[in-house]
Amino acid sequence: MRTLVAEGLTLEPQTVAHAEEMFAVLGDPAIYEYERRPPASLQWLRERFARLESRRSPDASEQWLNWVIRLPSGELAGYVQATVRAKGRAGIAYELASRYWGRGLARRAVEAMTDELAAHYRVQTLTAVLKRANGRSRRLLERLGFSLVSAEDGSVGTDEILMERRIAAP
Repeated sequence: MRTLVAEGLTLEPQTVAHAEEMFAVLGDPAIYEYERRPPASLQWLRERFARLESRRSPDASEQWLNWVIRLPSGELAGYVQATVRAKGRAGIAYELASRYWGRGLARRAVEAMTDELAAHYRVQTLTAVLKRANGRSRRLLERLGFSLVSAEDGSVGTDEILMERRIAAP
């Protein structure tokens, strides 16, 4: 994995060394209005980051690509991630602390990751699953060229939607 630079931010490959800073970022309760819950403990987050540092699923069928978003001030704002699968497909996710919402950081971070996935991982199709009620995230994905697709195979919950974007190779 490479460090990626986008306008006004740097995406650093996530490592265990980021756990303490990210624990503070992920402790923001506003993040969890629609999704999961904060990490149970700093130790839990360290262990999770250690597993993710392998950059591969245990069966080696997926690449796990995780970047933390660092601002010019040195602060971490959140993360972007991609699970790269066979046939040029990747599922993406992102989270930013609420104090950074509305500044275009998520858009720039996801765009930088998308460019990297197309250029260096041969990804052609991106997907994202989000809660149906999460309008902020849906609007971001729509601005990034994602559109709603059918998930009739039961791959998403009844309170979720699936969005997809096709990307051209560079």
